[in-house]
Amino acid sequence: MDPSSETLHAPHPPLTRYYQREEERREYVLGLFNRTAGDYERIEALLSWGSGPWYRRQALLRAGLAPGMRVIDVGVGTGLVARAACAIVGDPRCITGVDPSEAMLAHARVPKDVQLLTGSAEAIPAAPGSADFISMGYALRHISDVSAAFREFQRVLKPGGRLCLLEISAPRNAAARALLKLYLRGLVPLAASVIARHRDMARLMRYYWDTIEACAAPQTILAALSSAGFRDVKRHVELGIFSEYSAAKPPENLQL
Repeated sequence: MDPSSETLHAPHPPLTRYYQREEERREYVLGLFNRTAGDYERIEALLSWGSGPWYRRQALLRAGLAPGMRVIDVGVGTGLVARAACAIVGDPRCITGVDPSEAMLAHARVPKDVQLLTGSAEAIPAAPGSADFISMGYALRHISDVSAAFREFQRVLKPGGRLCLLEISAPRNAAARALLKLYLRGLVPLAASVIARHRDMARLMRYYWDTIEACAAPQTILAALSSAGFRDVKRHVELGIFSEYSAAKPPENLQL
């Protein structure tokens, strides 16, 4: 993909090992997450060696999340990022989680006053200008239209509101890439096949790596954020693989 392209639709080409056409991807991914929702947090803890809660909190703070902000967590899943956001914001009533998977929402472990809604990154069930902060944890690779999602983030954020997208990026170094692939596509699926209750959990973990490997380059994602009208667009990288994309909606007096 051309990093200067203004529009980014699918985050990666169709992965024909799993589905044949782009039109089939959304249904395939939704079914996969629905079937594995009950095992997701257990495998995530294995994948991250238990460091996930600390890292998510630090990433949100780096992106500008502060007490009292109203947050929409897109792709909330079982609530991993939403819980970290709640601890920072200080009031669960300020947090709304959105996800297309009803099974993930049913397995979400969040404080009781967090609102959970069915929706997608391209169609967030929220009023214009209703959020101070939007987060999305490791879901960019699974949405259907990246540029449409970024425009929707612009709609929902208040002027001056901030955005934090967490992703895993394939390392540029060939040796590091090979080691990460061995871990995520080999060892984690093997462990998932033993300890998960649903056999599709191992498939999800293999799919997880394949989407990382095929995903649009970081420069392309940054360019798409800028093209959607965001300012202060940045990428912070931890350990060479954890990408934190942050950006801000322009203040009202700078809106065109």
